[in-house]
Amino acid sequence: MKEKKMIRSGYGEALVELGERNADVVVLDADLSHATMTAQFAQKFPERFFNVGIAEANMVNISAGMSTMGYIPFCSTFALFGAGRAYEQIRNSVAYPKFNVKICCTHSGVTVGEDGGSHQAVEDIALMRVVPDMTVVVPCDANEAKNAVMAISEYDGPVYLRLARSPSAVFPQQMPFTLGKANVMKDGTDMVIFACGIMVETALECAEKLEREKGLSIAVINVHTIKPIDARCVLSYACRCTRVVTLEEHSVIGGLGDAIADVLIGNGDFSFKKIGINDMFGQSGTPDELLAEYGLDAASVEQEIVRMF
Repeated sequence: MKEKKMIRSGYGEALVELGERNADVVVLDADLSHATMTAQFAQKFPERFFNVGIAEANMVNISAGMSTMGYIPFCSTFALFGAGRAYEQIRNSVAYPKFNVKICCTHSGVTVGEDGGSHQAVEDIALMRVVPDMTVVVPCDANEAKNAVMAISEYDGPVYLRLARSPSAVFPQQMPFTLGKANVMKDGTDMVIFACGIMVETALECAEKLEREKGLSIAVINVHTIKPIDARCVLSYACRCTRVVTLEEHSVIGGLGDAIADVLIGNGDFSFKKIGINDMFGQSGTPDELLAEYGLDAASVEQEIVRMF
């Protein structure tokens, strides 16, 4: 059985490591530090931690100002409040002037669980992806979240980092991480599944099961950077496999699926299926119940895959 760990835990641990290495790193939170895991940084570096209260727009603007002074601000809150409530400040105060601010949001997707649809951000990737010059990163596990934090700290420009709430499988620590370059988790020739975040685990589970039971050769690609997309990898595997599936815990509108489609349009003849949340809000329930309700559990994904053969 694979080790399970919250992706946001990897984020919190990485901030502490980064804070030890770089005195210019500052962390801001909107009164959710124990949930976003920034409390670890606050405890270690209280002079570089700023709790702005329930004022996400102010937090983003403060971060923008701090970035002009040479600091590297990491802003943290829930995905709905960051990408949603503070959207205009992210757009105009951070992205428009290309300031070096990292918007790092936890509690994304329907696996937020019992808090319900009002707190489940299923449109945040789309919102951030459409902002000019915004880099969008969705780590698949706690280790990748750590690597992502280190990578974006060295990148000069605005970044949106999307982090899940619930525990998920931990993959090998030696998995490489380079901004804009996807990772091949499993090779294959009959179909390729492009997945991000916690859905990488589901994609692998389905691909391995279908290989054992039906002899299907299915590649699984971890697209941790949705913008800029790894177009070379996408085209290479799509042309090799011709059957293409995208899998994300996000709306099928504007997220990973549309990013992959943008690469493929006009570049070949493919069977293409987007698996995600079909233009609807979330609802209250356990994470497992909600994944099943929205067709994102392994059994439902497997059925969708089989229909393409």
